[in-house]
Amino acid sequence: MSAPGDTAWTDSEGFRGTMNAEEDAKWLQWVTHQFKTIAGEDGEINLQDFKKALKVKESFFAERFFVLFDSDGSGTITLQELQKALTLLIHGSPMDKLKFLFQVYDVDGSGSIDADELRTVLQSCLYESAISLPKEKLDQLTLALFESADKDCSGTITFEELRDELQRFPGVLENLTISAAHWLTPPAPQRHRRQPRLLTSAYWHNHRSHVLCLAVFMGLHVLLFALAASAYRAFGASVMVAKGCGQCLNFDCSFIAVLMLRRCLTWLRATWLAQVLPLDHNIQFHQLMGYVVVGLSLVHTVAHVVNFALQAQSETSPFRFWELLLTTRPGIGWGHGLGSPTGVALLLLLLLMFACSSSCVRRSGHFEVFYWTHLSYLPMWLLLILHGPNFWKWLLVPGTLFFLEKTISLAASRMAALHIVEVNLLPSKVTHLLIKRPPLFHYRPGDYLYLNIPSIARYEWHPFTISSAPEQKDTIWLHIRSQGQWTNRLFESFKKSEPVFCGSKRLSRRLEMKRSQRKPQVSEMSSENHQFCNIKCYIDGPYGTPTRRIFASEHAVLIGAGIGITPFASILQSILYRHQKRKHICPNCQHSWMESGQDEDMKLHKVDFIWINRDQQSFEWFVSLLTKLEMDQAEETQEGRFLELHMYMTSALSKNDIKAIGLQMALDLLAKKEKKDSITGLQTRTQPRRPDWNKVFQKVAAEKKGKVQVFFCGSPALAKILKGHCEQFSFKFFQENF
Repeated sequence: MSAPGDTAWTDSEGFRGTMNAEEDAKWLQWVTHQFKTIAGEDGEINLQDFKKALKVKESFFAERFFVLFDSDGSGTITLQELQKALTLLIHGSPMDKLKFLFQVYDVDGSGSIDADELRTVLQSCLYESAISLPKEKLDQLTLALFESADKDCSGTITFEELRDELQRFPGVLENLTISAAHWLTPPAPQRHRRQPRLLTSAYWHNHRSHVLCLAVFMGLHVLLFALAASAYRAFGASVMVAKGCGQCLNFDCSFIAVLMLRRCLTWLRATWLAQVLPLDHNIQFHQLMGYVVVGLSLVHTVAHVVNFALQAQSETSPFRFWELLLTTRPGIGWGHGLGSPTGVALLLLLLLMFACSSSCVRRSGHFEVFYWTHLSYLPMWLLLILHGPNFWKWLLVPGTLFFLEKTISLAASRMAALHIVEVNLLPSKVTHLLIKRPPLFHYRPGDYLYLNIPSIARYEWHPFTISSAPEQKDTIWLHIRSQGQWTNRLFESFKKSEPVFCGSKRLSRRLEMKRSQRKPQVSEMSSENHQFCNIKCYIDGPYGTPTRRIFASEHAVLIGAGIGITPFASILQSILYRHQKRKHICPNCQHSWMESGQDEDMKLHKVDFIWINRDQQSFEWFVSLLTKLEMDQAEETQEGRFLELHMYMTSALSKNDIKAIGLQMALDLLAKKEKKDSITGLQTRTQPRRPDWNKVFQKVAAEKKGKVQVFFCGSPALAKILKGHCEQFSFKFFQENF
């Protein structure tokens, strides 16, 4: 079945307008089957069953649909009545659908719609779309739609007036659906997604550095294995396999640390190597090497076990199998015969680390388990030095770099304690922290840092994207969504009326800020969710991300899903600051022009920012920032605007849905009248449902503002979809992992 909220009765793959005889028969068979699953013993559906099947949030629409389907007024719907109503809507003309819509809105059945009926309908529309507006705003929406449709000012909307009003929105009637009726939609046929072919130019455009690195990685392993195995040809196949895997493990167990040298990687991003190496995917390569290490270790162990079994069976061997495997008596290895015991210990440690590194552990609120077991790399390196005679040579350079970076990070983070000076609790359990910025803390837009708050957890460090612009000198912003034990404890600690760790100087701190005429940075939340504090914390960073490439783009498309806006909040502020710095206006003729040489790092000609949120409250996180961005561009023409915003709310039903068409029309009319969106207060109209990515990228390509690069921060599932579209349009795709 299709999921709730998907188009149901007029799907574009055969249920739009008309169906052929075979499709019609299959659909009627499906409706009959679904009807029987919810109908009572008498073969009829009552109102309660109908509500349950539609899965509506509020009973108004279910009751209206039920009344219209129940043609004989018996209080129940038969299979014949249901088929008749659905056939009319599916096979019917746009006028048939309009009549049905009019009957839904005509609550009292008088043949016309008055203002109070329209308000009742719009109120239910708001509830179905999970939109909360004040009563005054609902009245404004009602009057905007009513006055627009009531052409003759008669005080009611007739069928003809509703038809004329709907004709101002092309394509709406033809595609009218009832999305909640998911139980009436046949399962969509399984389509085999076309996988990107490795030899296509689009795939190579986005993956050439990955493919080359993987090829080098595989080639190096083949070479190391072959050289080590060939040196032990005289000892048999099991020894050759064990030594070949061991040599590969020498490289992997030392180089795997290089992939986590965050300071080195941040430095490399500023060099030409960033164009050659897939630095943005260091974590994925680290995980890949982890899988390789586990696989090679198992093969290495099995090969040695086979070899020990063969030796134990030999008459010339003085040792039994368990002595060869678990003791130092055979003298295996270079450190007092520790080869076998250290090998067993290494395998157990490795399997423990591997099990605790799984996503089900990391993302299920047990990050501490992952963190502490991952620290076993220190005893593993010590055991590897005792286990293999040549491992210390492989570890010398990577290990030195690793410990140098760790020492520098520890010294820098613990050199001086910082303080959280202000906290805002935002919707959807988002904690906004303002940290006093250290004098020598220099970062770029989109960078992230590691945060430690001893009052929450003394030894835990967690990475968060910096959401403030580098041009903001006094504080660092962090927006932290509660998704695990640590982040939930942080939010709940501030949610208390008197946080236990805000310190006794809270009022003094507030008075100090007032005297310094410090302006509040965020104004989205009420005073009860806004606190001044003086909480000790430590930071480690900053570290670079893929978003550093944005300023080298010509046309950047920034896509944030939910809290995925945080790296773009910093970037948008910095972009606007740089854009204004390059812009000059003649005081006499008001002619404006851009000075290209003002900022060598700024090559941007156009920025499209797309923000997708599940609900209305989520937009409050950065609504003040987005309002400021719009105000700064208010004087620009639509064609000349450097930054364009696109807002989407996935919980809102689409304009084609019977339960939302009136609301979306009213929102459009009121937005044109007030020059702002009723949901967010921005000038940009919030669109319902998810974006049509094909149309979005077609529009971007048609603008021809230069080379397009897409930057995304959000869920991996959406990243996969966007990556496919980028390959189709030959756009470069970058993903921020969080």
